Amino acid sequence: MVPSIGDLSLGTAGGSVAPLDPALLDPALCQTPGMMTHPGLPAAWVWGVGLSALLIFLWGTLAPARHPHPHRHPSGGLWRAQALRWPAVSAFAAALRAALQPLWRTPWLLLALRVVVAALFLMVIFAGLFGTPIPERNLATVLTWNLWWTGLVFAVFLVGSAWCAICPWEAIAGWLTRWHAWGRGRADGSLGWRVPRALRGVWPATAMFIALTWLELGLGITTNPYATALLALFMVVLASASALLFERSAMCRWFCPVGRTVGVYSTLSPVALRPLDPMLCARCETLECYHGDARIAPCPTHQVMGRMRDNIDCTSCGNCTQSCPEGNVTWQWRVPGHEAVSTGRPRVDLAWLMVVLLALTSFHGLTMMPFWEPTLRGFARLIGDSGQLLWSFSAALGLALAVPLGLYALGVALTRRLLGPQIETRRVFAALAFACLPPAFAYHLAHNLNHLLRETGDLPALLANPLGRGALPMTEAEHFLYYLNPSLPQGGLFLFQAVLLVAGLWLAARIVRRRVDALIREGGARATRDATRAPGAPMLGFVTVATLYHLWLLAHPMVMRM
Repeated sequence: MVPSIGDLSLGTAGGSVAPLDPALLDPALCQTPGMMTHPGLPAAWVWGVGLSALLIFLWGTLAPARHPHPHRHPSGGLWRAQALRWPAVSAFAAALRAALQPLWRTPWLLLALRVVVAALFLMVIFAGLFGTPIPERNLATVLTWNLWWTGLVFAVFLVGSAWCAICPWEAIAGWLTRWHAWGRGRADGSLGWRVPRALRGVWPATAMFIALTWLELGLGITTNPYATALLALFMVVLASASALLFERSAMCRWFCPVGRTVGVYSTLSPVALRPLDPMLCARCETLECYHGDARIAPCPTHQVMGRMRDNIDCTSCGNCTQSCPEGNVTWQWRVPGHEAVSTGRPRVDLAWLMVVLLALTSFHGLTMMPFWEPTLRGFARLIGDSGQLLWSFSAALGLALAVPLGLYALGVALTRRLLGPQIETRRVFAALAFACLPPAFAYHLAHNLNHLLRETGDLPALLANPLGRGALPMTEAEHFLYYLNPSLPQGGLFLFQAVLLVAGLWLAARIVRRRVDALIREGGARATRDATRAPGAPMLGFVTVATLYHLWLLAHPMVMRM
């Protein structure tokens, strides 16, 4: 029930709520009876984004392809040099490099960050196990789901895969197995087995990401501090077991659902660790970036800096920056999405993960629509499901995965038919999956803006009382105040969401055009002869439909998580 204006001065044991100025009430803000919701995009914004999507589809289908420069370095060096001619971009790149480089050139600052994040992580476990079960008053649920899980995707765009460098799971596992704060540590801390061939690839991470979604949305662990703490403990145990059994950081490269999500999303980021002088790396014979040195451990994911074409397997751990004798590795600016457009290496296992990411991101938004729960309950009554409706939810999750995968497979089949029989379906499937990333990432950002700006709560108060001792559930008055006072003005929030959707589709169209052109060139003269005028049209249609579906989701009010 929505409180009246006269009720909006209630207090709680955790603090008092200031009286609400009636002038703050905006009739355009959507309320659904019985629940608090975020308002949807206004109709004017919806029509604007829809028209932009149509124009981008027409451009992607009809405009002639532009062939890449033949001498462009795989790292994007030529593109980077052109971008740095702009004074604003050059100043930003220099400031970013100056701010981040000290963190990765010396182990101490990076170690300090890992200790702080690990301490917060342990606090989350302690609060979840021994604190209040009220989710909005417990640090475990608020810090994990409202701040970290929602803010992580923004961190990926700003600093690439830098989160993996301070990840508490890998840090604690390393300290437990190496008995050393940083560097190589003891050689007998792990059995050092190679990962079995059946587990190489991101198949385990993809399966775990689907399982995490089932736990998050099916069992509702986002509102259960105790379950949140158990999940955190499980991830530490998994990382520690991986470190004890396998060489280097097998957890980061193959098994971690968060790390692999960060990895593929970071192909869209404007920053990454790369060589200052690629030719210097090309002449290097000792490869300290790969092998490490007497002081610094080798690359945890088996990367050679001079040969990296994408950021998917890089965890930004800083080992290469510290071990390179020439100091040739640093944070570099590059055009956002350059790796996804042209330099990223297609892999079938990664392609499946990218399509699954698109499907699950959309599914997250669907489950927060006001009509989701009544619809699910209606389906449960139809099939005789009861209790937590896990069978009904599992069926909905399976359908949410099957539909995008089926549409993507249809787009691949049609594209291959338009390209000609000499190009393998497997190559088309792997190459064009990069186009799924921008729509998924853009909607992920737009969706998370609502959570981040309205549901973070009073963080200083939570840190002062992480267990929520003596706190009462959040009142409707407090919910309403957070609802009416986001950290960003409502108009600015709508603008960001609209721009994100348009930018995501535009980048996806560029990826389709460039990747299709590369497939034609790989197929040779016969492929050029056989290809139709617009062979990328089916995949352009797929990403356009995905964007319009995300627009439809954003146009509806969204239920607040807590």
